[in-house]
Amino acid sequence: MVRPSWSSLIPFSAGVLLAIALTGCSVFDRAEGSTVQQRGDAPSSDQASAPTGPRRVSLVQKLGADGPVRSLEVTPDGKWQCQDCAGDGVNSTGALDPGQVQRLQQMLADPGLAQETDEARHYKQACIDALTSTLLIPPGLTITSQDCPGEDRPPVAGEILLLLTQVTPAEVRGG
Repeated sequence: MVRPSWSSLIPFSAGVLLAIALTGCSVFDRAEGSTVQQRGDAPSSDQASAPTGPRRVSLVQKLGADGPVRSLEVTPDGKWQCQDCAGDGVNSTGALDPGQVQRLQQMLADPGLAQETDEARHYKQACIDALTSTLLIPPGLTITSQDCPGEDRPPVAGEILLLLTQVTPAEVRGG
């Protein structure tokens, strides 16, 4: 009887453990009610369209590498909370008016946002010391833009950014 060598048994065991771990993750991701799309899965008609119902949005801004981080959270009903919103260390709260809430929610429901994500655009930051604005829109949309000469903002995300900066103490520079 030939005994297996330890050198071949260890990689085999590690491979089995990795396969079990990956299978377990796959099973949990596909739990009932899960909205996580698996790689290689074709999106169903439900997943291909924008989520329905009111959505939350966050805006995070930073000027250059050493500037303060400003954050703005807007709930689906239009209430907002801002930390260091104007870059002056002051926190504030408020609410959008009903028309602004409706306009914001219409833009957040726009299916075109999926094509404006950093991933879809293969976005890479190009400027140093520019104002960088990132919109975070659950369930997983991240859209970044910078105020750099010649950089165009994604159209729908640019309108959301403009609305948020016009009706709160957050700032936007450039165009």
